Amino acid sequence: MSEVRPLSDAVEAKPAALPLRSVLPAFALDVVLAITLSFSTLMLGLVGWAAWQGIRIAQQQGGAPDAQALQAQLGTPPVLFLIVTTLVSTGGTALVLYVWRRRATPVERRESHDRLRLPGTWGWALGAGLATFVFSTVMSASGRALGLDLEPSNLDLIRDGFARFPVFLALFAVVLAPLYEELLFRRVLFGRLWQAGWPVLGLVLSSLVFALVHELPGLNGKPLGSTVFLILVYAGMGAIFAWVYRRTGTLWAPIAAHILNNAIALAVLQVYGGAPV
Repeated sequence: MSEVRPLSDAVEAKPAALPLRSVLPAFALDVVLAITLSFSTLMLGLVGWAAWQGIRIAQQQGGAPDAQALQAQLGTPPVLFLIVTTLVSTGGTALVLYVWRRRATPVERRESHDRLRLPGTWGWALGAGLATFVFSTVMSASGRALGLDLEPSNLDLIRDGFARFPVFLALFAVVLAPLYEELLFRRVLFGRLWQAGWPVLGLVLSSLVFALVHELPGLNGKPLGSTVFLILVYAGMGAIFAWVYRRTGTLWAPIAAHILNNAIALAVLQVYGGAPV
């Protein structure tokens, strides 16, 4: 396999890491901004949908229904709306934070392009994608052997979405989600600490945030033991993606690994009716 150097010789050649007191606040601000932007966009979409449905129901009934009756008639948003809203809120947040906080320099873009020409880059990406799937499969099997509920919180949404909109759901889960997740969690969050000289800390913290976004305790409806185990699985997956990003020096490597993992997981879901995390 060809030798692949780190992302930027200029970054790696820094004589010393920046002090954590100046790095961690910037990382924390990235996280707070990501949560605020994503949640606000999601809530705006849900409120807009509820308002539209309320107007439609009122027009059908010839008057404004009382609040309890309206709530009962609203129901839940359709699956396609939820998927598109997730794409807009999280994907839009990733793009905003990339442009605002961690836009690649011309030197970084040139180096990333150069790394794409190396066969080793794609070898590492392939290996990382397979390793991620094997890791999640083994961990899931181990957790289920312990009697834990390890179905991802979004699994029902994925199943429903694939049953109704298979092409769009496949595009979303296999291509779009890996693109914006790697842009946010690896480029923006992990990349900030890596560039500051704290790659291991960046790997740990960005992977933990990645895991909590997927399975937040208290909101996923699962017992604490199952939630903690799922967080460990997602954190391990995030760590593999961060590692291959640093190993290859191009964000396209973890994107490719993430795409491969999701493609295999979605295929398993369709063949066997269940999927690893």
